[in-house]
Amino acid sequence: MSGRESDPLAGLDEVDWAGLEHAYGPAEDVPELLRALASELPSERDKARSELYGNIFHQGSRYEATAHAVPFLVALAADPRVQDRADIVHLLSAIAIGYDEAYLPNGIDITGWRAGIGQMRTADPEEELRRIDQWVAEADDEGERRVRAMRRAMYDHDQSLRDAEAELGAYDAVRATVPALRDLLDNPDLQIQAAAAYTLGWFPEEAAGTLPVFGRLLKSDAVPGVAANAIVSAGLPSGHALVPQLRTFLTGQEALLRCSAAIALARLDDIDPDVLDVLETAAVQPPENSEPRIHHLHGNVRGYATITLAAIEERTHPRLLGAMLRGLALSSGPAAFPTAEAVLQHVFGQPRSGPLPPYAELTEPQQRAVRTLAEMGDDTWRWGNFMLMLSAWGLPSQRAECRTYAGLD
Repeated sequence: MSGRESDPLAGLDEVDWAGLEHAYGPAEDVPELLRALASELPSERDKARSELYGNIFHQGSRYEATAHAVPFLVALAADPRVQDRADIVHLLSAIAIGYDEAYLPNGIDITGWRAGIGQMRTADPEEELRRIDQWVAEADDEGERRVRAMRRAMYDHDQSLRDAEAELGAYDAVRATVPALRDLLDNPDLQIQAAAAYTLGWFPEEAAGTLPVFGRLLKSDAVPGVAANAIVSAGLPSGHALVPQLRTFLTGQEALLRCSAAIALARLDDIDPDVLDVLETAAVQPPENSEPRIHHLHGNVRGYATITLAAIEERTHPRLLGAMLRGLALSSGPAAFPTAEAVLQHVFGQPRSGPLPPYAELTEPQQRAVRTLAEMGDDTWRWGNFMLMLSAWGLPSQRAECRTYAGLD
């Protein structure tokens, strides 16, 4: 690419990358990785993207160098000469928020996020250590006490604050590019449109400018994959003004759009029998997620429908658990994890320390949930993540023990 005015990486070498840190130390390798994203060779682009996911975004963590890479990533995503631009937009969304399951189905509480870091900045480190010591002392059993003591030994207030500020800094760096991301909604590439629609929903402070753009996408002839991402994203930053448009998709012919509209409407507390019917159907038999895909929760439509149902008050709508459990029974492997966690939270509340009471003393909904979990297949039980999840709620983490606890063979 020639011509400084048209070069998306203009100014790249003016950044002191060696003085910035990422997951593996000085970030001096980042400039060449950013250049490789514009390569003509797919193998070079793939390798560069993989390495950026490993250093400026490492297993969800963001670093001092991460925010500095954002303007160049956005410029690459906007340049029509660059290939795989939808993948670059997805890297930007990951840089902004990490893994989206941490924020679904309610979206980003940016006010709480900023306030939490503000409290960290003014906190007395010694007082924080005393608070953590008290937390360790209040553990219910010796096993839990050891886990908490290990976390206490690893706690470093200054490092925790630096990490938190780096993550918020990365978020704000992507937030600053929202106008450019909105422009991508007009791109002829449907994958880019869908990626941009997904990403824009994570910035509630920019909703006043984003929601009208979403509204222009929500037409009867909309491309399902693009519209589905826009519909779900419209619900995340409280897009109440779009409710009339969202409801038009609730009874349409396209199942993915019906499900997306129900998810968004439930997020906006516009819940009626039609919304519940669509969500229950999707939790049991989710619609096909065709290209371009809905990207929220990694495209796990059943899981998203289930966590949406779990957030609805069961006392008001006592029919919900049955659909959630039927969907859980039909799930397997990592795709079952969001559904399982939603069910556990729905019937037990927050994770607990210490084992649950005997099975006979559980409520009837709790017994149904435990039995369904115990009957999950080997393709789910073989994952350590699943077993750790059960342990967090005090359930046996070995399949045979869980089945025995639930009175199964």
